[in-house]
Amino acid sequence: MDLTLVVLAAGMGSRYGGNKQLDGIGPHGEIIMDYSIHDAINAGFTKVVFIIRTDLKDAFDEHYKNRFNGKIKMEYAFQNEYTEHTAAYEADRKKPWGTTHAILAAKHLINEPFVVINADDYYGQESFGEVVTAMKNIKENEYLIMGYSLVNTLSDHGTVNRGVCQVKEDMTLTGIKETLSIGKTGDEISYEENGTRHSLAPETYVSMNFLGFPASALPHFEEKFVAFVKENHTNPKSECFIPAEMDNLMNEGKATIRVVPTSASWLGVTYQEDKPFVVSGISKMIADGKYPEEIK
Repeated sequence: MDLTLVVLAAGMGSRYGGNKQLDGIGPHGEIIMDYSIHDAINAGFTKVVFIIRTDLKDAFDEHYKNRFNGKIKMEYAFQNEYTEHTAAYEADRKKPWGTTHAILAAKHLINEPFVVINADDYYGQESFGEVVTAMKNIKENEYLIMGYSLVNTLSDHGTVNRGVCQVKEDMTLTGIKETLSIGKTGDEISYEENGTRHSLAPETYVSMNFLGFPASALPHFEEKFVAFVKENHTNPKSECFIPAEMDNLMNEGKATIRVVPTSASWLGVTYQEDKPFVVSGISKMIADGKYPEEIK
């Protein structure tokens, strides 16, 4: 089965400072997504598409010239060059148009089921095997969300935003709520809304932008993006996000969304202070034999 990994790597990393995608965290300059690609290859993915900005291409070429050669097909899509539906409004934009726009920038490269991840998140080895198993049984107009336990996705250095999943007993999604300012105080996890903090259960399923789709999802996302641009082009900071459009398509009866639970722990660099924690986590996994000393 052909399966493509789409890596969202065009982000600015505004909270973190600098370009976190190419910030080495492994002993030989490995970056977070090198571990994701390594895990994806072992799980059976056949192609990776990096969605980047044109100004990052040289850095990516340099980084990958001696990595993964012959192990997986690699291609680039440039989010800043994809202006098919936005050309009339680009002069007023400083930000990209969001993650829906990002995957549409790669639509000419995707003809098979595909999985979307963030470049700067570590998703856990086992989760790639789990998503491949789930993708083998994916139905037309069915979308997948890898569901992480909230407690496995928090930062010790500040609050985080998470897509909190509401699910039925059969693990189909009924709703996803972008929940802001989630933090842990002692054993209690809570988020802020309208100036008040509300508790959340540690095992609450959250989406970490680890998503699976049949290729037929792309025209649906394109239709949604066109409508978004029409409605929001006067707001230069508006962004069209994949989870919001998944939710819209579900509510319109055009898609069913299934949450695939994973026990994997997420690691990510939301804040600069998170980096040593990620470095030590990767070092421990190398010491435990989960990863080779050098990813290549």
